[in-house]
Amino acid sequence: MSRLPRFQEHLKTGFTAEAVSAAYFRAYAEQAERAGKPKLAARWRQLAEEKDRLATIQLEAAGKVEDESTALRTALAEERYENDVLYPRMMRDVDEKTAEVFRQVVAAQKEQTAALEQLQEALQAASGDI
Repeated sequence: MSRLPRFQEHLKTGFTAEAVSAAYFRAYAEQAERAGKPKLAARWRQLAEEKDRLATIQLEAAGKVEDESTALRTALAEERYENDVLYPRMMRDVDEKTAEVFRQVVAAQKEQTAALEQLQEALQAASGDI
């Protein structure tokens, strides 16, 4: 039995479906771009943006869009968990080719973590929009 109320479970499921679709659509756009079809790529990206919008609506309805300080703390904690725990655990359980993909993801996410830390510092130092 879930610990979340049913409406939150459904919003989480809907959010996940839309977010995954958006990621697929962006991947299809990249594939179209590589195939020399920029117009098709642009259409896939437009569809992905709409999927992102629908995912955001559900995230907001679930009360998961937090104030900026909390959002940054949450984002940093999630990135660190993924880099330090999740991906290393998965790397031990897959073939070398897949592990290399995960290593590339971790390397990119370390840069994202640094960018989030810089954003957090800038936000703490600012009195307005940064």
